[in-house]
Amino acid sequence: MLIAAGLLSLFIWGYLLLARGQFWRIRPVRSYESAETRSRPARIAVIIPARNEADVVGRAVASLLEQSGASTLHVFLVDDGSTDGTAPAARAAASASGHSEMLTVIDSQALPLGWSGKLWALEQGVERAQAFAPDFFLFTDADIVHAPDSLATLVTIADHGPYDLASFMVKLHCESTAEKFLIPAFVFFFFKLYPPNWIADARRATAGAAGGCILVRPQAFEKAGGMAAIRSEVIDDCALASRVKSIGGRLWLGASDSTCSIRPYAGFADIGNMISRTAFNQLRHSIWLLALAVAGMAATYLLPLALVFFSHSKVSAALGAAAWLLMAFSFLPVLRIYRLSPLWGLALPLIALFYLGATIHSAFQYWSGRGGVWKGRVQDPLKHDR
Repeated sequence: MLIAAGLLSLFIWGYLLLARGQFWRIRPVRSYESAETRSRPARIAVIIPARNEADVVGRAVASLLEQSGASTLHVFLVDDGSTDGTAPAARAAASASGHSEMLTVIDSQALPLGWSGKLWALEQGVERAQAFAPDFFLFTDADIVHAPDSLATLVTIADHGPYDLASFMVKLHCESTAEKFLIPAFVFFFFKLYPPNWIADARRATAGAAGGCILVRPQAFEKAGGMAAIRSEVIDDCALASRVKSIGGRLWLGASDSTCSIRPYAGFADIGNMISRTAFNQLRHSIWLLALAVAGMAATYLLPLALVFFSHSKVSAALGAAAWLLMAFSFLPVLRIYRLSPLWGLALPLIALFYLGATIHSAFQYWSGRGGVWKGRVQDPLKHDR
């Protein structure tokens, strides 16, 4: 039995490394600003939903208004009932950059029934941006500081694909101990769920995007049903990607190490809440899928560790150690992006245990009527007919 468990661990990690779309080979995309690859000029409507983001929105807006390349852009910031001076901070940043005319601040209207706050804000931004006649919409968050060539690179990727939707997983804030322990794993698990090679493959149903930075063609967006088609989705980025792929659109997802989120996480509890916000929704609120996820995470990440430390069989312990080393090896590309020691890879079983606890917590949050809480709103309310 112990040897069989060891073989199972080794098989799981062999599959993940060799047959899961090489998700773990995460490399930051390089600049497309060279003369040979530079894209055509484009009109880009940047839409930012913002609710109490005064601490970060100024840097985000400034980074967008100072983009390199020949494209024309206009930023539409939708102030979603902020009480902390978000709109003045955005206007001040635009003025300081000398591009006040490139920013439009929209005061969000009352949230309609059935819409999430973020998607309702984006819907209002899209409606106002139509008059700009954009070649692309860029949906981005108020805490994202874009590299100077970020938009030019995305447009080039979209044009050369050609892709209807192109998205960056931005580099997340990672300075505290809690962030170093948990944030790189968030990126690793995300790409494991949504392997970029499978996303780009039109023959596969897999669809995904990273909501902090999504470039999409208006024609594909409208054909997919627009924001109204996903108005109540909690994992709205992947829902949008799925809609675009379902109408025959082509997708691209990659990682950036130069476009960054500057939102810090206060500690383990803060990151745990971030995970809990969407985890049970990802499992479609199914207790059976939750049980399967718990079993799968335990077999994948905890079993190798258990075999190494608690098995009395040298063969099973060796198999567990081999699986543990493969696990740590697969984590190396993400650790390089975050410039962390390879030794963090050995902590992946403990990191996965934290994520497992946050997933279970997500289910209890949903059952208590607090599912998907963000910015004071319950985004994933309990549905009693389930």
